[in-house]
Amino acid sequence: MVRKELSGFILDDMKVEDLPEVLVIEKASFQTPWSFALFSAEIKKHISVVRVAKKNGMVVGYLCANIVMDEGHILNLAVHPEYRGRGIASRMIEEMLDIMRESNCKSVFLEVRFSNEEARKMYEKFGFCLLATRKNYYVSPVEDAVVMVLRFGGSRDGDASQPRR
Repeated sequence: MVRKELSGFILDDMKVEDLPEVLVIEKASFQTPWSFALFSAEIKKHISVVRVAKKNGMVVGYLCANIVMDEGHILNLAVHPEYRGRGIASRMIEEMLDIMRESNCKSVFLEVRFSNEEARKMYEKFGFCLLATRKNYYVSPVEDAVVMVLRFGGSRDGDASQPRR
């Protein structure tokens, strides 16, 4: 994958040497964080696209996704608390959606905690819409997941043929 620069930040492939910084962000962002082993496995999987955002060589955000046949799935996204609100997450999502379009994905799925209204609004900005709710999907604390979908062209619900930004 190509390194991309965006207003002082660089988007690059996640590498094992990035994981200590990724894990700091992960633990600061989630109550049930992914482990080193989980991130390491994602880096190695042929269906994974794992990217980091860096500023001055420091990891300030990351996005993990899978592409299986004609479907994309955003698995994990977080930005360091000191760098939130600067458009980093949006830029990573934009780039991932471009990658998924280029990979001929027809749909992109994700799950988000019901209480994470800020994330849900951000995804809606990109055209994601509610598909379903998964009862008690999350633990620590137990909470429902909102399943969201973005469809590239053709479908009324979550149709991203005309991006909303």
